[in-house]
Amino acid sequence: MIRFLLLCWVMLLPAALPAAVETFEFSSDELRERYQVLVEKLRCPKCQNQNLAGSDSPISADLRREVFLLLEEGQSDQQIIDFLVARYGTFILYDPPKEGTTRWVWLIPGVFLLLGIGLVVMVLRSASRRPVPEAVEGDDYE
Repeated sequence: MIRFLLLCWVMLLPAALPAAVETFEFSSDELRERYQVLVEKLRCPKCQNQNLAGSDSPISADLRREVFLLLEEGQSDQQIIDFLVARYGTFILYDPPKEGTTRWVWLIPGVFLLLGIGLVVMVLRSASRRPVPEAVEGDDYE
């Protein structure tokens, strides 16, 4: 019974902790929608594979505020993305462009797959070319 109560307490503890909630006063609903799209599309530079909308890190809060300010200044989505890429690199994009070094990230698994398939084909061919040893009289394997 004590274990059950302890388990319930541990499960409910995160709900009792205060969460940081940011509220921005947008000048229009269009800006609010663009903001949501951008923070979902951009990755937190500190977190592992988490977007700005889902991250609680201080740098994500700063970047969300920066995106809000740039939107309110009248910058386009592409200008905001270009600004953040210039500052943090293509890592901040969930879908980085397939050019330069990122092209290798996409190509290397395919190259290894083809090499593996080629190796399996070579082994199977060499095994099929080997002569099958004939049975010697007196061997009884039945």
